[in-house]
Amino acid sequence: MRLVLMSLALLTACGRLEQVGRAPDFTPLEGSYQHHAMYSTPLPENAPRNGPTDASSLWTAGSSSLFGDRRAARTGDILTVVIEINDSAEIKNASGRSRAGSDKMAMPSLFGVPESVNPDLPDGATLDDAVNTSSSSSYKGDGSVKRNEKLTLRVAATVVEQLPNGVLRIEGQQEVRVNFEIRVLLVTGYVRPVDISRQNEITYDKIAGAQISYGGRGQITDVQQPRYGQQVADVLLPF
Repeated sequence: MRLVLMSLALLTACGRLEQVGRAPDFTPLEGSYQHHAMYSTPLPENAPRNGPTDASSLWTAGSSSLFGDRRAARTGDILTVVIEINDSAEIKNASGRSRAGSDKMAMPSLFGVPESVNPDLPDGATLDDAVNTSSSSSYKGDGSVKRNEKLTLRVAATVVEQLPNGVLRIEGQQEVRVNFEIRVLLVTGYVRPVDISRQNEITYDKIAGAQISYGGRGQITDVQQPRYGQQVADVLLPF
């Protein structure tokens, strides 16, 4: 087990040593869903027969015409995702509980036992009040949650799949490198063509199963994260 951990640590260190003095590389698009959607041509569902006057008509109803619908509708089309998150939540709970009870049991004449035993007891001791108990408990709890998030972004996404019910699966990726730090924005989800605006845009609240990731990688991110050894120690050590 120790040998396996040491081997993993050495492999990780070698991978990180290759990036010393170099800016982080971009994530290649080859092999991704976006790359496949762009370069693959889906077969048409039907092949309409063109009439003899179709080529000579001045009016075309396609997306390239002046009044055509340029919204994303097929695999490989591109649309803009507008992410404007401004959420805030505040929750406060308080609870309390109190209980008190007392019991007292006396046996002044229990088959004559107290009368025969009391003379032998020390002064002031008696079996007249054999049992006398009391109890009390109290509980009080307070809890509060306060959250505030604000994020405004725009990213171009690609239609990577058209489902049988007409819903489009989209995937967008944006990477910007500044010096030795890369900012990465990822968005995936499912949209309805009717929710896409005439400007070929859709807001994040109309994306079903939306997964939005905003982060980065590079020297600054490495400094902000604890070392791998410390992360492993935090998981394994019980203290």
